[in-house]
Amino acid sequence: MDAAAALADLTEISPQVEGAVLLEAEGAVLASTLGNEEASIRLARTALDLLAAAPAALGGEQRTLEQLEVALPVGSVFVAREAERAIVATTGPSPTSGLVLYDLRSCLRSLDPPPPPKRTRARKPKAKPEPTADA
Repeated sequence: MDAAAALADLTEISPQVEGAVLLEAEGAVLASTLGNEEASIRLARTALDLLAAAPAALGGEQRTLEQLEVALPVGSVFVAREAERAIVATTGPSPTSGLVLYDLRSCLRSLDPPPPPKRTRARKPKAKPEPTADA
């Protein structure tokens, strides 16, 4: 399923999700329900910042965080990550956290697999000419 269809399914089955952005690991937005490119990019960057900062706050950079929730008085921000993609979603106050995270993970799993990385052949370095001795 493509990213836009996956988000449409998510918002249909998860009424607690107010907005969501699907993104690639490096932050490129794949699809968004926000309707505003600038807001989508900003939320995607927030998700990447949270994923990068959380392991240090939890006691070790060697940890890889797969999901998180940031609860605020006005609502929550959820982030889930799998392989080369992530999803970030906003909700109102007091969401059912486990259900929202389950729905986000289901959305990620419904996506078409990412294209395989491009393979390039390693080029052999050019041989340097042998110095010649002038006699």
